[in-house]
Amino acid sequence: MRYLKLTLAYDGTNFSGWQWQPTQRTVQGQLEAAIREITGEETRITSSGRTDAGVHAIGQVAAWPTNSKHPTDVLLRGLNANTPRDMVIRSVEEAPEGFHAINDSVSKRYRYLLYDNPIRDVFARHYVWQLWHPLNVEAMHAGAQKLLGEHDFKSYETSGSPRVSTVRTIHDIVVERRMTDHGERIVVEVEANGFLYNMVRNIVGTLVEVGKGNRTSEWPGEVLTQQDRRAAGATAPPQGLYLLHVNFNS
Repeated sequence: MRYLKLTLAYDGTNFSGWQWQPTQRTVQGQLEAAIREITGEETRITSSGRTDAGVHAIGQVAAWPTNSKHPTDVLLRGLNANTPRDMVIRSVEEAPEGFHAINDSVSKRYRYLLYDNPIRDVFARHYVWQLWHPLNVEAMHAGAQKLLGEHDFKSYETSGSPRVSTVRTIHDIVVERRMTDHGERIVVEVEANGFLYNMVRNIVGTLVEVGKGNRTSEWPGEVLTQQDRRAAGATAPPQGLYLLHVNFNS
């Protein structure tokens, strides 16, 4: 058995998330269909994170155990020739025996994009959360710093995907305005050793309340102590979220 590491990007707009579903168009389903087409193998691919419907990825990682003897460059070309235009395999690499995209990862980084302008950007509606009033980015960043380090993030977990522990460590979190190729955006980036279900979107929804002036910069930290999802802000919509990259020990 040979183990391969796939790095892929996709526009999540027209996918029903990552995870295979029998009657829905999913990233996993499209990828496994491409593998079947070029190798004849029926396989289940494990990714580093099951992104939801509408969520995008720039550096998703998946583990592919295979008996195929094709060189990695041939597999890369074959996969991209058999996947739809809203996803792309960026690289195919040899991986250590037993490589697992979840268990072998040490951290992941997500990016969330917001657009706070009363004039709608119609071309960005699938890629940002559009808000109609300016946000106080400095206050949002200050509030985000209250979440740095190891905490129990139960208040920031949406029910529906229970975990053994809700303790996670945020290594880095930043909120800032950036000029992008598509104009000015508010960027929220969070890197942690793991994430709970909807954790990033719930953090963003909480920080937006701070940015609107409805809450103080102390509030995101106070939410942690409540251990109650109802204490935090609303869940930010999916289209502003991107899985940026996954880090491994080697």
